[in-house]
Amino acid sequence: MASVTLPASVTMDDASVALRAIEASLAAGGDLAVDASALQEVDTAAVALLLQARRLAQARGVGFTLAGAPPKLMALAKLYGVGSLLDGNGGGAGSA
Repeated sequence: MASVTLPASVTMDDASVALRAIEASLAAGGDLAVDASALQEVDTAAVALLLQARRLAQARGVGFTLAGAPPKLMALAKLYGVGSLLDGNGGGAGSA
């Protein structure tokens, strides 16, 4: 399983660094597990990053899980109608 721990901040200013880490982990193979428990500063870029991580995992035919998502992140995801896509189990390769 590929695992990525997100940094304390994922915003428009630094999301690209986290995306590169996710892409590198996926290249190593296996399901993708993202640990968001260290996140303290988020904006909509964090939601977009996690949706992209889920899409990349699906494109490779592997599972995606999100653990430790802080309430602010999940509130943003819910606000944009994508909370169920980031609900912690993210679904496997065949999920919608």
